[in-house]
Parts: sequence; C-alpha cells; structure tokens
Amino acid sequence: MRYDQKNDQELVDLYIAGDENCLKELINRHQKRVYSYIMMVVRDRHIADDIFQDTFIKVIQTLKRGSYNDEGKFLPWVLRISHNLVIDHFRRLKKMPMVDGGEEFDIFSVLVMRQGNVEDRLVKGQIRSDLRIMLEKLPQEQREVIVMRHYLDMSFKEIADYTNVSINTALGRMRYALINLRKMIDKKEMIPVIR
Repeated sequence: MRYDQKNDQELVDLYIAGDENCLKELINRHQKRVYSYIMMVVRDRHIADDIFQDTFIKVIQTLKRGSYNDEGKFLPWVLRISHNLVIDHFRRLKKMPMVDGGEEFDIFSVLVMRQGNVEDRLVKGQIRSDLRIMLEKLPQEQREVIVMRHYLDMSFKEIADYTNVSINTALGRMRYALINLRKMIDKKEMIPVIR
C-alpha cells in the first residue's frame, strides 16, 4: 500500500483500524514541523526530544480511545498538543520561554547579507539578536503568528485552525505584528529590513 499517497485522515482511519504503518507515515510526514516548533520554544534538545515523544504518545492514546475529532486538521491538532505540553513544561519550571529558534531561526529572510568577513558576521548576528528581542516585545498572539508563518512555514489557514481564529484575524495579527516591528526598527534606527 502507498501510504505517501494517502491524506492524513485516511492514514488516521487506517491506523485506528489496526494498520500500525500509518502512524509511521504520519510521524514522518509531520515530525520536522512539530519538532522544530518544540525546539524553537524550549531551546534544549533533550527537553524537545521528551516533549516530541510525549506529543506522539498523547496522539496515539487519543487515536486508540477513538477521541480524535475528524475535521481534516491533523497537523494543527498535533501542534496544539505539543504547544500544551510545552506550556506544561514551563509551568513546572515556573517561567515562560523566550521564542528563539537558534542560529537557523531567520524570520526575515528578506534580510540579505554576505557571509563575508568577521565584521559582516558580527553585524548580521547583532541584527538577528535585535530582531529576537523585538519579537519578544510583541504581544503573544502577534509573535505566535510570525513564528508559525515565517519559521514553521504554515499557511494562514493552518495558523487560523491552530489558534482557533478566523483567517482574517490571523492576517490582522500578522499585519499588526509587522507594523509594531517596523515602529521598533524605526525607533532603533536599524536597517529597514521589512519595508
């Protein structure tokens, strides 16, 4: 059977019917996005590994219980589970995370700089650092939509499904996030990377 030609819901149905290989396909299909999201927030590979495993344990338990609600939203549902587990992790630590995706995290891919001399790398590093700090100053809803759109490469429909809002609300949050970032950039007199 060609699992890669099945959509998520077909794989879920087959898994519930007893075909264990369908779960492998679902995990392979979505592991990069789910793991990237977790890693971006917790910034610790061991913790991310644990939360990733717990996410899919919860997915398996929910599917086996027959509690999964078919709405064609498998990935947003899995991301919501991982998000809740991340929140639980930080509640246990009694602190909230700073969004940071590490060196690969480059929200504004329109910022083009040469990989040249040491000075260029220092400037690029400073700009990334400034952008992360500014991103942290955004309201949670605005920061979340920027991260999902630019880092997780989610469509606005997926973002809307994941956050339980309309597409127009997700678009509005992005618009206000970009406006707020522009204001912060102007205030700091930085290179205008998002005009």
